[in-house]
This record gives sequence, structure tokens and C-alpha cells, in this order.
Amino acid sequence: QEGYFEVNLKGNYTFVNDTVCRVMGCKREELIGMNNQQYTDKDELKKVYQAYHDVYATGNPNKELVWTITSKDGTRKHIEGFISLLKDSSGRPVGFRGIAHDITERVRIKQKLREEEQRFRAFAEQSSDIIIMVNKDGAITYENPAVGILGIPPDDRIGANVFERVHPEDLKLVTDSFQQLFSDANAPVQKAEVRIAHADGSWRTFEAMGSNLVHEGAIQAAIVNLRDITERKYSEERLQKTLESLKKAVGTTIQVLVSALESRDPYTAGHQSRSANLACAIAEEMGLDEDTIEGIHMAGVIHDIGKLSIPAEILSKPTKLTNIEFSLIKVHPQSGYDMLKDVESPWPLAQIVHQHHERLDGTGYPCNLKNGDIIMEARIMAVADVVAAMASHRPYRASLGIEAALEEIEKNKGILYDETAADACLKLFKEKGYQLI
Repeated sequence: QEGYFEVNLKGNYTFVNDTVCRVMGCKREELIGMNNQQYTDKDELKKVYQAYHDVYATGNPNKELVWTITSKDGTRKHIEGFISLLKDSSGRPVGFRGIAHDITERVRIKQKLREEEQRFRAFAEQSSDIIIMVNKDGAITYENPAVGILGIPPDDRIGANVFERVHPEDLKLVTDSFQQLFSDANAPVQKAEVRIAHADGSWRTFEAMGSNLVHEGAIQAAIVNLRDITERKYSEERLQKTLESLKKAVGTTIQVLVSALESRDPYTAGHQSRSANLACAIAEEMGLDEDTIEGIHMAGVIHDIGKLSIPAEILSKPTKLTNIEFSLIKVHPQSGYDMLKDVESPWPLAQIVHQHHERLDGTGYPCNLKNGDIIMEARIMAVADVVAAMASHRPYRASLGIEAALEEIEKNKGILYDETAADACLKLFKEKGYQLI
């Protein structure tokens, strides 16, 4: 499988094996007598001549010679050869013999790897993200200039331990990720937020992504990309503080409204509290997120705030309301909406208040909305409002009882009331022992 050849002192072939013939693309009779200058690249003739001359002058074999030849069909090939002196029976040099390997594919792969490395290095050197290459011992073998954001020259980090600047609280997360990358060639990309020490002692937050570098099934290194998100985190924290302040402001505004309503109608205040608690329980049973549930509670405790515009004597009337009086009562969702529509809030408080008396079939008020026109929070509020109202005493009637309230929800779910919200409400009372408080 290896090429074997013999040449005389002038460099002409005197013997070649079949492998040399295949590499050169020539028949044996074409090669015998051919001089090496005929197939060797001109730029390398001097190097080849010097190698043969050194073998002749010293008598020592040439350990390794790499040169480029051109085969019969014009294909350039890279050859690695080992040359020794050929002597006759009296010990007089008569030529050279050698073993040759066609390493064209190996050279091509090496060249491709060099090009890939150059591309990677060009990308890495220009990247604004910190890019680190780490060996299995945790030592940094490469770090791009972007590490300057930490006040550290890149060269100062070569050989340093990658974990030494990681925040103690984040260290286990980072070490576990590295263990995963170096124990599994098919490990997924590891992602985390990590705090890293700046040269001035402060901490900066990075979005980290790590993957392993695998060659022929063996894990060679881990490559980590670090994107500085410190300012973004600060902005998020400031935004969160602003949001908390906004929630407090909204809460204070609502508490003032609730207090005003309580002073005119104690029943309404208690009803709002019970409805709000039940609506939150329904929302939680439905699997809604905490933020949505918080908004439902906020709207629930003021869903009847529009009754501030209704005369107190109608609200507390101990007998059945006339049609005119009931028409005034039916205005309260619109009045509540008008009060809240300009209140800055992260939740749709005004919409919930406006729609909590709407029904899926369009028979509700004040806008006769149907199905998808009614937001989910209002659908939940509608179920809770009906149950709390029917199960409580009113100025003009005694409580109808929780059983009658649940029967109403069961009978009209999917017709008047949202089916999912209704089912969640029924499950709370019938299976989980929920009680109105």
C-alpha cells in the first residue's frame, strides 16, 4: 500500500512499485528513466535536491520530506517521503531508495481546518461578546479581546481557571454545566445567567451559552459565549420598581374608592370582597398566571364601584326595585368604566368592571356583548359575581343559598356563563369544599 521507489544518483527512476504508478497515473515503463524534475513542482526543486544531497553527503536517511508533484493528468498531489542511500555490494553509493505516502487528503483537511480556524478567530476577535475556549480541567486556552469589558487583558487569562471569577452563588450552576458538556458529546447547549467579577471588584451579569467542541467523537474543549446584560438587568430592576410603585398607586386609588362605597352601601363592599376572592380561586383553578390573578383580584374588589353614582336610597331599598330603579342600577358597569378608564394600570381593570354583567348569549348589559367580545377576566368575574350575589342576603330579600347559586351556574354554563370558568367554580364548591368568605 505504500509507494516504494529507487532512483539513480541523477534522480532518474530505476524501480517503482504499483502504488507509485497509481499515484503518478503512469505505467511502470513510462516512469522508469523519468527524472524527478519532470514531476516535481518547480518551486520545490531546490528543497528536494537539498534533501537528496544531505542523504548522499552524510549517509544518514532523510527522516521526512514533504513535496508537491504533478501527476500525468495534471493533478497536484502532496507526498511525504523517507529517503535513504542505495549502495552496491562494495558499499559505493549508486542511488537512493525511498518510501512515499500520498498525503493530499490530509493536507487538504489541514488547510480546511486552518481556514476554519482563521474564520473563527476573525469572528471571535471582532465579536462584542466574550468568547472563551476551555479545556476539561477548566483552564482557559483562548479568550477574545472582548474580555476587556471586565478590565482584563485577554493574554492575562490564558491558563487561568474559568471558574475563579464566577460569583459564589452561581458557581454550582456553572460547574454542573461544564460537567455536562465534558461528559456527553451530545450534550445540548447550556444556558444560564452568570455574574462575573470585574477587575474593579464589581459584579457584571452575563447571558452565558456553552457548547462542547467534538472531534471524531472525542470532546476537545468547551466554547462559552458571554453577553453582557448588566445594563439590561438594571433596566429590568428599575422597571420592576416602577411597576411596583404603579401597583401601589393603583391600589391606593382603589382603596379610596372602596372606602367611599363602603360608607354608602356596606352590603356592596362585602359582596365585592367575596366576589373577588371567589374569582381569584376560579382563575387559579383554571391555571391562569399569577399576574392575571392579581389583576382579577384588583378588579374584583371594585367591580361595583359604579354604584357610587346611584342614589343610596335605591341601593339600600328593602323592597323590590321598580323598572326605573333597576334601569339605574344597570348603569353602574358603565359608570365604573368611566371612573377607571383613565387610571394607569398593568391590568384591564376598566374592561373587567365594564363587562362583568355581560353574558355569552348577548343578554347581558350594558353593551349586550357576546362570546369572544367578552374578555376572560370579565367572564370569570361574572360567574363569581352571580354566585356571591345569590348566596348572600340583599336588602330586599334573604339569601337564596349556595345550592341555588351553583344550580344557576350549572344550568347556564356555555349559555350565559363561560363553561371553563363555570366548571372551575363548581369543582371548587363540590369537590374542594370552597366557602364564600
